[in-house]
Amino acid sequence: MTDAPRDLLIGTTNLAKGRELAELLQPYGFRIRTLQDIASPIDVIEDGDTFAANAQKKARELAQHLGCWVLADDSGLEVNALGGAPGIFSARYAATKTNTSASDEQNNEKLLSELANAPCSKTSGERRGANYYCHVAVADPSGEIRAESSGICRGRIRTEAAGTNGFGYDPLFELREYHQTFGQLGPKIKAAISHRARAMRAIVPQLAALAASGDWR
Repeated sequence: MTDAPRDLLIGTTNLAKGRELAELLQPYGFRIRTLQDIASPIDVIEDGDTFAANAQKKARELAQHLGCWVLADDSGLEVNALGGAPGIFSARYAATKTNTSASDEQNNEKLLSELANAPCSKTSGERRGANYYCHVAVADPSGEIRAESSGICRGRIRTEAAGTNGFGYDPLFELREYHQTFGQLGPKIKAAISHRARAMRAIVPQLAALAASGDWR
């Protein structure tokens, strides 16, 4: 990157996600803020039908409203046995009309319930196979999307939670090569191999080019 730090707002109110993204970007010389640092952020409705559409919309609308560079992501879990669900509805998988903001625990409980008949075995046809997917978009202060990337991390869903690290479905998402969940592995390994980490590594060269071009002010 350049010597001068570049201001970048991470468009999320999720403290755990904001902290994770900030840590991934810190080595590259960015001065990071999240929506927790903003007095009156707008509430962007994620009504896109893909991760990319939601990430683009969040980045675009927040950048236009706040007049700054914004990085937004949309990410979630896709499970083979569920036809790719919960997908873009990952954060609100267990939501109902009376409970519109489902907790991680409620989402995990619903996922396990939906997979009750999908045993974790070699003969199950990898029906519990799953992947985390992340799409990242960066918008300039005018709202124009200037950079995008995506990342995938493949694994499988356990029959019960293990570990207390991370957030979302991390205690259920097992990395085959480690035989442990993200909840067990901890932040250092997750920062190296997660879907979000891979998407961030893919977007850094684009951000470096934008900074070098002089467009980033």
